[in-house]
Amino acid sequence: MDSDKRPRLSRETMIETALRLLDEVGLEGLTVRRLAAELGVQSPALYWHIRTKQQLLDGMADAIILGAGMGPPRDGESWQEWLGRRARAYRDSLLAHRDGARIVCTAAQLSPATVRMFDQELAAMVGRGFTPALALRTITSVAHYVNGFVLQVQGERREPSAPPEDLLAALTGQLDGGMSAPLIAALLEGGNPLGEEAFEHGLRALIDGTAAALHTSGRQ
Repeated sequence: MDSDKRPRLSRETMIETALRLLDEVGLEGLTVRRLAAELGVQSPALYWHIRTKQQLLDGMADAIILGAGMGPPRDGESWQEWLGRRARAYRDSLLAHRDGARIVCTAAQLSPATVRMFDQELAAMVGRGFTPALALRTITSVAHYVNGFVLQVQGERREPSAPPEDLLAALTGQLDGGMSAPLIAALLEGGNPLGEEAFEHGLRALIDGTAAALHTSGRQ
């Protein structure tokens, strides 16, 4: 790297470069030594800004989460619409980086700015009839759902599964007497279990379940 064009070393530059490097080499290939080489410095220089690799991963996770655009519902937006929009934006932010879900799931601590925005979201939900506990459970449940879904999707990208027709053929061979099976019918009718329709079904179940819990609590 040309030293005249080398970006000034900072925590923000390190995280931005690490995310770009992540897309190239994946989580397993992301090392402090490799990051230092990408930045054109020796490894000890990085520790002036980030003391451990975990702090680097935390910063990367923070950037991915913030990239989804946190914040309370917009004017005129129902909490259901907001929660769906937030979940989709979060999924897209995870998918924007190779192993993005793994990075977020390994985070040990988020920045104070991210925690403050999270608190603002909770406050907005409380203002719409949620108890603080239900608001927290709702947001974290949706986050866990999206994390798990994207982990599956990104895992499939690392280790491609058998083509759908091979899977169906294998399942058909296991049937007694050639009778149809609900599983095969479900795969044929529902398509990819990691596709858009599957994601929206799970998201809708979470939102509808939350609406039912809110109604039962008598606060809606």
